[in-house]
Amino acid sequence: MSASPALFQKITRRLMPVLFVSYILAYIDRVNVGFAKLAMKQEPWFSDAVFATGAGIFFIGYFLFEVPGNVILHRVGARRWMARIMVTWGLVSAALAFSSGAASFYFLRFCLGVAEAGFFPGIILYLTYWYPHERRARMVALFMTAIALAGVIGGPVSGWLLRVTDGWHGLASWQWLFLLEGLPAVLLGLALPWLLTDRPEQATWLTNQEKSSLAELLAIEERQKTAEGHGAHRVRDALASPRVWWCAGMYFGLIVGLYGTSFWLPQIIKDTLTQDDALVGLYSAIPWAVAAVGMLLVGAHSDRTGERYWHVTLSALTAALAFAASGIPNLPPWLLLALLAIAITGVMSAIACFWAVPTAMLSGRAAAAGIAWINSVGNLAGYASPEWIGWLKTRYSMTAALLGVSFMLALAAVLVISSRRWLALKKVNAACR
Repeated sequence: MSASPALFQKITRRLMPVLFVSYILAYIDRVNVGFAKLAMKQEPWFSDAVFATGAGIFFIGYFLFEVPGNVILHRVGARRWMARIMVTWGLVSAALAFSSGAASFYFLRFCLGVAEAGFFPGIILYLTYWYPHERRARMVALFMTAIALAGVIGGPVSGWLLRVTDGWHGLASWQWLFLLEGLPAVLLGLALPWLLTDRPEQATWLTNQEKSSLAELLAIEERQKTAEGHGAHRVRDALASPRVWWCAGMYFGLIVGLYGTSFWLPQIIKDTLTQDDALVGLYSAIPWAVAAVGMLLVGAHSDRTGERYWHVTLSALTAALAFAASGIPNLPPWLLLALLAIAITGVMSAIACFWAVPTAMLSGRAAAAGIAWINSVGNLAGYASPEWIGWLKTRYSMTAALLGVSFMLALAAVLVISSRRWLALKKVNAACR
């Protein structure tokens, strides 16, 4: 049974703007510490080492609470659980403005990870309730352009806030940055229960025929997963699956590239292009704007062809080569920005196509646990990457740090393509295109 493209367009128009804006706010609040760092250097307790530890410790809290958070979402529904996540992380992010030393900074960054745990894998799980496998790469790519747009919006806004808010009412500019970028998440979180629908069968904005055709399509997909031996349904099936662990290893390498960029891009631009914080924000928006377009094109092509593994591999290898080349000393500014744009586009494209793989292997509570486990293990790279890059930068140079990122992306590409026959799935119901 096929579902009309108009049905999926209707679902996308209803759900994706809310998810998109939510993730923009989440990602800005997660990585705006990279911009705050530019002003926090004036604090006597702050240093590159404190920054690296604080940036990374977020992911320890994230790791510890990711799987239970996603299982809870599967049980209670996306509306209530996502609202809880957004309100909590917005308040904690704003509270970072009152960090008074390294210990309080570390504690609040850890709490931010705890607060946000379950958000990204929850969205990936939520999309499986509404879209069949053949449409997921483009929908994940569309959703994840929020990261790129967060860079496009967050960079200039953060740079502007650092320039104009210093000294307002006795607070430093970095304190205003955390306050003004944290509170919007609280407001959207409070509205979320009225903006989302948990499941298609509860959608009053779908006709009975639309609900029936979508339910039939997703049921056929689930039966086909089971027939091909990929339909894990229980939490323990997911956590014991070698395929899930292998996917987590792949994702770890990709996330090194993502956060190696996100946390350090402002400093790279400040060290090489300009000392003006506002211009740092504007320049940092350029690579993310290119990535927003590139990842949509790659995700759509992956869905049209039904191929996942080479799309992930070639995207990751492209990013690896671009990162390595960007580490060459004394590059012209335009060439450095171009290489960083290519690198970020490659990383984002690889991540978008990657998520079509595990979501095709898991169902039910196993999907909630497996997606969360892959994301949480992979996101440990968010802890390791800032520390590692900071150490390489301090001990050797930024060139060495960028080469380290390049190596991890190349390793992820090798893991993906070497396992494609083991992980590969047959096309699932091409009628849904």
